[in-house]
Amino acid sequence: MNLFDVLLLSLLDGISYAGLLFLVALGLTFIFGVVRIMNVAHGSLYAFGGYGAASLGLWLGQDAGSTSLSIALLLMGAISVGCVLGTVLMLLLKQFQHRDPILQLLVTFGAFMIFEDLQRLLWGSQPYFVSDVVTNMGTSELKGVTYTNYQLLFVPCAAVAVFVALRWFLNKTLAGKQIIAVTHDREAATALGINAKRIAYLTFLVGAILGALGGALASPTTSLVPGIGADMIVLSFAVVASAGLGQVSGALVTALMIGLARSLCVYFAPEMEVVMPYLIMVAVLLVRPQGLFTVVQARKI
Repeated sequence: MNLFDVLLLSLLDGISYAGLLFLVALGLTFIFGVVRIMNVAHGSLYAFGGYGAASLGLWLGQDAGSTSLSIALLLMGAISVGCVLGTVLMLLLKQFQHRDPILQLLVTFGAFMIFEDLQRLLWGSQPYFVSDVVTNMGTSELKGVTYTNYQLLFVPCAAVAVFVALRWFLNKTLAGKQIIAVTHDREAATALGINAKRIAYLTFLVGAILGALGGALASPTTSLVPGIGADMIVLSFAVVASAGLGQVSGALVTALMIGLARSLCVYFAPEMEVVMPYLIMVAVLLVRPQGLFTVVQARKI
């Protein structure tokens, strides 16, 4: 394999991985933008989304040979996990909504540890995955490099579609405009008659589903093992911090940047793979402490 093939392969890997990373980071930053809670347990949503989708695939779609059924099971797994765990987390955090933000952060960390143990209890420690959808979608050849259509087309297109759909939802629907209003000024939005509690629950639910969707889409190409949620939440923090807290559009750019840098390291400098996302984050924060896409605003007194 020549240098061009390696570069092309690393580019394709980076774009595919960035799509998954973006979905998880999008859910994390979306929740923070409205609820103002940095949800450490978001990594568990990714892990449970992957395990839930893989379980549905093994139970209902194994050897079915239907691409549409396999995709439907992935979506069902993500939505189910997002709704259930998102509601559980929201009800838990409701008990601490007027407490110190550090305590809320510790509560989500405690929930993450509980979910990690629950994950081991339900699925054990052996690798877990289902790859029928990847096989059904086949492969394509690009400049002499063979790549699966699932990673080449479906995952990046799914990430872009979610981004476009979320932007449309926020800008064109009443609920979306209410979310934006609560994000900018919760007190003023409440004074205008917006039910901030309902909006917070809706936001948390959407963010939870996005986190679980990232895991569900990763399940056909990733061996799910204990600890996978911790790895993803740390990378998601790097994306969110680099883009700026609450920045939806910025998360897409930084996820792509970190995904490509990580992929290039895998092929050309494997020893730098783990640390590269954090080097990017540190470099960004040294230059722009508020993140690449956050505009500094005057502090409200």
